[in-house]
Amino acid sequence: MLNNTAIKFGTDGWRAIIGEGYTFENLKILSQAVADYLGAGKKIAIGYDTRFLSESFAESAAGVFKNNGIRVILSKGPIPTPTLSFTVRIRKLDFGIMITASHNPAEYNGFKIKLPSGGAAGPEVTAKIEALLGKNPVSKGSLLAGQIKKEDLIRDYIKFICSYIDLKKIKNKRFKVLVDAMYGSGNSFIANVLKDTGIRLEFMRNNINPSFGGMRPEPVEENLEELKTRVKKEEFDLGIALDGDADRIAAVAPGGIFIHPQKILGLLALHLTQDRNWSGGIVKTIAGSTMIDHIAKFLQVKLYETPVGFKYISSLMEKEDIVAGGEEAGGMGVKGYIPERDGSVAGLLLLEMMAYRNKNILKILNDMERQFGKFYYVRSDLQLKQKVELKKENLPKELLGKKVVRVKDYDGIKLICEDESWLMFRGSGTEPMMRVYAEARSLLQAKKLLKLGEGLIL
Repeated sequence: MLNNTAIKFGTDGWRAIIGEGYTFENLKILSQAVADYLGAGKKIAIGYDTRFLSESFAESAAGVFKNNGIRVILSKGPIPTPTLSFTVRIRKLDFGIMITASHNPAEYNGFKIKLPSGGAAGPEVTAKIEALLGKNPVSKGSLLAGQIKKEDLIRDYIKFICSYIDLKKIKNKRFKVLVDAMYGSGNSFIANVLKDTGIRLEFMRNNINPSFGGMRPEPVEENLEELKTRVKKEEFDLGIALDGDADRIAAVAPGGIFIHPQKILGLLALHLTQDRNWSGGIVKTIAGSTMIDHIAKFLQVKLYETPVGFKYISSLMEKEDIVAGGEEAGGMGVKGYIPERDGSVAGLLLLEMMAYRNKNILKILNDMERQFGKFYYVRSDLQLKQKVELKKENLPKELLGKKVVRVKDYDGIKLICEDESWLMFRGSGTEPMMRVYAEARSLLQAKKLLKLGEGLIL
């Protein structure tokens, strides 16, 4: 029997612990609800990452769809989530299903839904699918998952990226680049794109390890100590880190300096507008850096702000002229591609920016911060035993002696001070925790704000 709380879509898909909420039974019930939503005769692609049993879960879901009269394209190996999104869009399919828990710990797995555009399914779709859970029994049929043809979905994805990235500009450069795949499905695909260039490319953690080496495959600074150390000691010009399903990015500059994803969004926006001469607005989330506001103002482009979750950025990219959109967790989307995140493409664009400007990424980063100012962005994830309800009227009207001049509460609560420093609280959409964010012009002030925020929760 289905536990009504076992399957619930969060910020990006459904995720649960393998063997507890994430079982073959629940996966089949969810797949049946998706099949009921779509109807027979539709076309769907299914991909999966390198997690424990991901391939088996994908085959199980494929069997349910096939038994409901839905044409299924199943990846023959682990793929990045952007590969699935690209496949859905380029082949004009009705849906895409990605078996992945992205950056979550190894004991989790998940189920992401992609729309015909390649973008993530929004709450209006997932709510309808949730309403269909358990309405009809799982279709057994006579067809087995083993009868479903598996296809290579990587080839066309790489072919497109080779046409999207300016390889002529990169071809004769000798930059030294280190890619940390974090044992995820990003693997070594970037090598296929750069194989005919002079880029000296190396990889780390690019083999399959379902335990992810004992840490969650999330490209946050505390998980990238080895990458930072190697970039510094071996004098790489750029370090790139991908998350478990390679739709998110973090970067490391010479000297082992971590480049926060908020700064990556700024770099991409500047590169695409100034070097490629592309037009379009910039999208950030409510948890985004104030630096993006300054960049948008300088470029004289429209700045959009959304709730946390790339599905909101994705939806905007389908409707508006957007040159770049990004979230604080490292998901970056760019113009002329799928309206979705792609860590590999974002990393290649940083390399392309270096080629255009003939500088390593640290020099480019320093140029950006000299022009727009340094902003220090910090976050704390507080594990909670019980839910905490925050009300903006009960929060301070002053933070560290600075007056709170604006409060945003459409997704969490963000307190913005007169000096542009800010403190934000937001419950996680996928895990039992409260995220506390802070940003200021100095690291000390940002850390003090974060500690103050933690004290208000604990």
